[in-house]
Amino acid sequence: MSVAFTREEDLEAGAAHLPDRPISPHRNLVTASGLAAIETALAEAMAARAAAQATEAGDIDRLAMARAVRDLRYWSARRASAELFEPAAEAGVVAFGRTATIARDDGRRQRFRIVGEDEADAAKGSISYVSPLARALLGRSAGDSIVVAGREATVLGVA
Repeated sequence: MSVAFTREEDLEAGAAHLPDRPISPHRNLVTASGLAAIETALAEAMAARAAAQATEAGDIDRLAMARAVRDLRYWSARRASAELFEPAAEAGVVAFGRTATIARDDGRRQRFRIVGEDEADAAKGSISYVSPLARALLGRSAGDSIVVAGREATVLGVA
């Protein structure tokens, strides 16, 4: 059916039922900065819910409310399951929370910090501990070789 033949109220009602954000089945390991980011996102979701309720003339913005409630459920669940995990004491070994520098077989050098899923951002140099690259790196030391996506790389250092 074309949108032209639907009532505006029907569209608004549908917007009020957004699907939940998927929650990973993996342990919710977080660094200290990751935990702080989750708490910030949770506070932002609470503020968004309050803002959606406090619109002019007392009307509730249904779409904004649906988004805020969905985000509030997600970040509440992530905060409740968060496990603060500090890097292992063993220096020189790639572990959660540490940064590894690798040299790829095409000559590129890259640095990646291994973090929790919610704080991972490859463009900023952080990868999730469940990513294929992180799994290949965990437990390795400088000089070790790894294979990711069929390509070889060498661990140059760990910080």
